[in-house]
Amino acid sequence: MSNHAIEEDSQIKEYKKFIGSFVQKNQLILGDNLVGVYLHGSAVMGCFHPKKSDLDFIIVIQHDLNAAVKRQYMDMVVAQNSHDAIIAPAKGIELSIVKESVCRPFVYPTPFVLHFSAAHLNWYQTNPSDYIEKMNGTDKDLAAHFTILYHRGMTLWGKEIPEVFAEVDATYYFDSIWNDIENAEEEITENPMYITLNLCRVLAYQKEQLILSKLEGGTWGLANLPQKYAPLIADALKDYTTDRTMKLNTALAREYAAYMLQQIRMENE
Repeated sequence: MSNHAIEEDSQIKEYKKFIGSFVQKNQLILGDNLVGVYLHGSAVMGCFHPKKSDLDFIIVIQHDLNAAVKRQYMDMVVAQNSHDAIIAPAKGIELSIVKESVCRPFVYPTPFVLHFSAAHLNWYQTNPSDYIEKMNGTDKDLAAHFTILYHRGMTLWGKEIPEVFAEVDATYYFDSIWNDIENAEEEITENPMYITLNLCRVLAYQKEQLILSKLEGGTWGLANLPQKYAPLIADALKDYTTDRTMKLNTALAREYAAYMLQQIRMENE
């Protein structure tokens, strides 16, 4: 485990014990099947917020998992996520387990063996057998996660990132991030901070091939987009980096979303 890297990152070092415990439990449950445990997302991009961010992991294995091991693993994750024994971020863990064979060469849409986030906690707790049976398939989001991981991620245990992951083709990466914002005109009023900042980083990628966090995307947007959208972006950044919640100007937000989608489509022609 890269303790040195965690110690250097002031935003996540208070979760060193939590991360260490999680890695150890992966080793115990997955044993020789475990290839590596990797950290990506805000925790490695300098914009982690303890009250608003989760810790994002990719777990790589050699072979598939049977239902009993998946159940044991999920029970561990739920317990780890409960904050009972070790300090954990408010949103806990988000993770995907994938097989090494889909990482290098990269397969898209990417198959996954198991996934968890706080959004799925109630499903697992109320019907664990159904969850274990159905929580697998393919996930386009993994192309974006793998890209962040390849360029900016952290190896917590196991093989180093370049040994396991191939660089994701630009076509796949764009399809993945486009899939996340293509309905922005409708979704921006439901999740304004997330959509506002994500639109910035998607356009920054299309224009300048920049792989940015939401914080970096918003900063890029303030410097490169029409000034009439600056208050919206600045408010989204405050929402992302502080405890406050943005007050949405619905008309401006919808206009911004339409403008950004148009710009992204133009860059993609």
